[in-house]
Amino acid sequence: MVTLRTYIFLDDMQPQLASFIGKTARGFLPVPHVASLFVEIAPGIAINQVTDRALKATKVAPAVQVVERAFGLLEVHDDDQGNVMEAGSAILDELGLKESDRYKPRIVSNQVIRSIEPYQSQIINRNSQGMMLLPGQSLFILETEPAAYAVYAANEAEKAANVFLVNVRPYGAFGRLYLGGTEAEIDAAQEAAISALEAVDGVDFKKR
Repeated sequence: MVTLRTYIFLDDMQPQLASFIGKTARGFLPVPHVASLFVEIAPGIAINQVTDRALKATKVAPAVQVVERAFGLLEVHDDDQGNVMEAGSAILDELGLKESDRYKPRIVSNQVIRSIEPYQSQIINRNSQGMMLLPGQSLFILETEPAAYAVYAANEAEKAANVFLVNVRPYGAFGRLYLGGTEAEIDAAQEAAISALEAVDGVDFKKR
């Protein structure tokens, strides 16, 4: 039986997130402002069938496919929101599930570090693939379960605030998001990210 860990639609992929995916993914890379769908399932190997179904049913393009033993992740996108939604419907039909069967996101960790020290910013920059975090900026770190909801948080935060996407990891046991910026902008990004995640309905993670 397949479990729908994440099913989340991005109506307007923001420029930094699109650029980050373009830098780190191996598929057909998105450009800013496309519509996008992230689907995360368990077990991971079943994501191959999910990808097959989405591509045969629509003209969407896949940017991300991660196949782990436990979890699998797929991202598809297109300029036309309708095509992306149709791909999502085809995926749900293939799995015999509904959107409401997805897990609700759980915020595992939520922290802000004010006026980051130079040595810490250098450590973070060495391990990131996004924008640089500068000394003196504030840093917002968010950890989500399931993992793929970290991308939704990143996208909604970028819509709401002038922040810098330092890193996002939307696969594995937990998703992680790192954003840098001024104190005021980071506060606005934190609020937007958390509000967006809390508004996602579905099945409670610990009761499924």
